[in-house]
Amino acid sequence: MSELTFTLLRLGYLVVLWLLVLSAIRVLRRDLAEPAPTPEPAPQQPRAELRPSSGPVQVPQYHHATPTGTPAQGVQSAPVSAPTPAAAQTVGNLPRTPVLPGTTDSRTAARHQPRVSTTRLVVVEGSLRGTSLPLSGSGVLLGRAPSCTLVLDDDYSSARHARVFPQHGSWFVEDLGSTNGTYLDGNRLVAPVEVRPGSQIRIGQTVMELQR
Repeated sequence: MSELTFTLLRLGYLVVLWLLVLSAIRVLRRDLAEPAPTPEPAPQQPRAELRPSSGPVQVPQYHHATPTGTPAQGVQSAPVSAPTPAAAQTVGNLPRTPVLPGTTDSRTAARHQPRVSTTRLVVVEGSLRGTSLPLSGSGVLLGRAPSCTLVLDDDYSSARHARVFPQHGSWFVEDLGSTNGTYLDGNRLVAPVEVRPGSQIRIGQTVMELQR
């Protein structure tokens, strides 16, 4: 390709480029000259016509409250009548709530409920010798478990070995299915047995005595 041809091609590209630039400028000027279209107003909805109702209009009536302390004018206060002796007698003769047979009133039951005398359980033999545990109305649980009332440090005792509980004004001891059993004054327990002051309860190598 000769140098003349190359020069003509370059001039042709320049002319085409200028034509594109001029056409773009013309389009921009035309867009800027045209005014922006005005938005058309939205059609208004027809308002509902207010028509008078055919029936009469009811106007709410307000009543003024009369103070409680003073009677309203024109109104006579009714005299308060004192209760008659017959009415008082009727109230006094009202039937009381019947108590079913075999049951007792709560106040009567509380009055006749036997009270357990305050005693204590003292460890006289074993690793806890000298330990004194006051007994309350809820009873105590004996064993190796940390949840027991008296935790025994005895390898021959079970986790929940036995319990001492009040019943009918006395204290009873019951074995809770232990492995080595619970003994009261040398006798193995097979059922709850009453514990008297001075009696000894043996659990493994631990001996406890009920004292007042």
